[in-house]
Amino acid sequence: MDAINIQDKFSKFNKNWHPHQVAIVDNMQVLLAKLKGEFVWHSHEDEDELFQVVKGILYMQFRDRTEIVKEGELIVVPKGVEHNPMTKNNEEVHVILFEKLSTAHTGKVQHEKT
Repeated sequence: MDAINIQDKFSKFNKNWHPHQVAIVDNMQVLLAKLKGEFVWHSHEDEDELFQVVKGILYMQFRDRTEIVKEGELIVVPKGVEHNPMTKNNEEVHVILFEKLSTAHTGKVQHEKT
């Protein structure tokens, strides 16, 4: 039951698209990730996924539109919805992710970023 300094945790890793678990709440995990460039189109059949932007601007692509998620905002991607997070202009974006412990990084899609 110790406080977690989010900025300190972000300073301890540099690799993009590799979430780091910092807490567990019931069957949910809290992950920190640094994102840069484009990820991969995927969905999660049985899990919702929450992205909270701590630094930068996240572009959450859906097949019919792109949602712009600014610093201090969050977006929930419902289970089964295909999505592809990305950043623009070589910007590194810091996010907090909330998802079930069972959530696979890229759903059923096999990719080098999985």
